[in-house]
Amino acid sequence: MQGAYKKAIIYAAEDDEGIRDIIIYALQSAGFDAQGFETGEEFFDRLGGTVPNLAILDVMLPGEDGISILRRLRGANVTKDIPVIMLTAKDTELDKVKALDLGADDYISKPFGVMELISRVKAVLRRTMPADAPGEKIIIGRLTVDNIGRDVYLLENNALDQDNKIQKIDLSYKEYELLLYLAQNAGRALNRDSIINAVWGYDFEGESRTLDVHIRLLRQKLGSARKYIKTVRNVGYKMEADET
Repeated sequence: MQGAYKKAIIYAAEDDEGIRDIIIYALQSAGFDAQGFETGEEFFDRLGGTVPNLAILDVMLPGEDGISILRRLRGANVTKDIPVIMLTAKDTELDKVKALDLGADDYISKPFGVMELISRVKAVLRRTMPADAPGEKIIIGRLTVDNIGRDVYLLENNALDQDNKIQKIDLSYKEYELLLYLAQNAGRALNRDSIINAVWGYDFEGESRTLDVHIRLLRQKLGSARKYIKTVRNVGYKMEADET
């Protein structure tokens, strides 16, 4: 698997342990970062830490069902754009129409084959995370970098349904460019020269400590998300979420 969705994070809410294990094993074998949840409550608890690139929801979950979860996702600013595939044992037109009308991106009727599941997942991710184009939004933990509006947002813990818990972070032009470059290369240790060349240009003649000053200012503005920017000794910096 290649392209922007190579390391896509996928959450699957399915109460049947056997089916859930098969889904997670298949997704992980295909190279995705997949996590499974038995209930909607567990799903939303994890969602408060990291927003996934795709959600797979069983319609017939105990407690809060998949349709209700989908409705909540589409009603919150931070999660309204998460692609969703619905799983259902029902195969009636009404169930499909209801899910699609609420914003589901696809649906799969049980029983389904593993190859079909992976194919559907890849198809949805190709539409939402183009393989040959930079993502419009990059999500690192609770931090969202919007590369279209050049906006940065920080989501507080377990605040998915409360707009006043979404904090917009104001950055200078270079601070944003620095954050964007780190986010686009999340998980990679970037040396100082590569960062300076990418953000300030190859002909930059300023002091090398300019990078350190901007990192310090950026960390201050990111608040609780400052921990996502890590210093790599004798190398430079890298960005990654470390929340569990």
